[in-house]
Amino acid sequence: MEPKMDTFPRTAVYPGSFDPPTKGHLDVLQRATGLFDRVVVGIGRNPEKDSLFTAEERVELMNALRPDGFDVVVEAYEGLTVDFAKKHQAVALIRGFRTMSDVESECRLAIANRTVADLETVLMVAAPEHAFTSSRLIREVVGLGGALDRLRAFVPEVVLDCLATKQTELQQRMEES
Repeated sequence: MEPKMDTFPRTAVYPGSFDPPTKGHLDVLQRATGLFDRVVVGIGRNPEKDSLFTAEERVELMNALRPDGFDVVVEAYEGLTVDFAKKHQAVALIRGFRTMSDVESECRLAIANRTVADLETVLMVAAPEHAFTSSRLIREVVGLGGALDRLRAFVPEVVLDCLATKQTELQQRMEES
């Protein structure tokens, strides 16, 4: 039997909060563009969650950072990731992981997504230089008034500039209250 040749572009969705986008996120995105014809970056909008950046700001940042020469679309969404993926006719979800605990939780999600939506998940291990990069850690440094120059290894310069603005805004709000 000959392998089935698809005549449509193979699309993957790379979902996440990207709050803020990191060099680790961009590494996974770059590698995903080598596996799929089109990658849709889905910026999750969760009104129940406190975010450093609005969904619109995160879309703007990811658009500024997306790799040139590839079909990459960045869009915010609410609701189930599988519904967002189906809307874009995705054949797979892209997920990055850093630790074994990440693998465990990602495997549970992958099984659920395959069962519920017949959607495959491609897990991509973090590059060694990004293994300790965490958006949560970056938000903590910003929120606690930490030295942003130390984050240069984790985020692109455009994100670092935006983090400095956010940190100033947070400090001003704290002084006013």
